[in-house]
Amino acid sequence: MTDETTEIIEQEAAEPADAAAPAEADEKRRPAGGGKDAKARTKRFRKVSFLTLNKINYVDYKDTSLLRRFVNDQGKILSARQTGNTAGQQRMVARAIRRAREMALIPFVMIDASVDRRSAGGSRPPRRSDRGSRGD
Repeated sequence: MTDETTEIIEQEAAEPADAAAPAEADEKRRPAGGGKDAKARTKRFRKVSFLTLNKINYVDYKDTSLLRRFVNDQGKILSARQTGNTAGQQRMVARAIRRAREMALIPFVMIDASVDRRSAGGSRPPRRSDRGSRGD
C-alpha cells in the first residue's frame, strides 16, 4: 500500500471514533429514568383553586351553586388535588358541604333519574312455590 492510502484509512478510522465518542459518552452518563435534572424538568405546577381566583374567603353552606363545583356527579366531595384547594380551603368546603347535606340543601347521593335500576339490571325470577305446604 502507498503512503497516501494508509493515511486516508487512518483518517477515516480516527474521525468517526473521535466525533461519535463524546456524544455516546454523554448518553451513557445520563440515566434513562431521570435523576435530579429530570425532577427539575418535569416539575408540575399546582392547580389554582376556584376560591383563590375569585377571592372567596368564606364558603357558606347555603351557596349550593358554589358547593356543587366541589362535588362530583355521584355526590362525593372532590379532593383538594383535583380542585386545587389549599388545606384550609378544603376543610372549609368539606364542612360547608356536610352542613348543606344535613340541611337537605344538596343530596347525600346524586342518583341519575334517566337510569332505572330495575329495568337496567336483570330482574330476579319470581319465587317458585313448588315446595308445597308446611303441613299445618
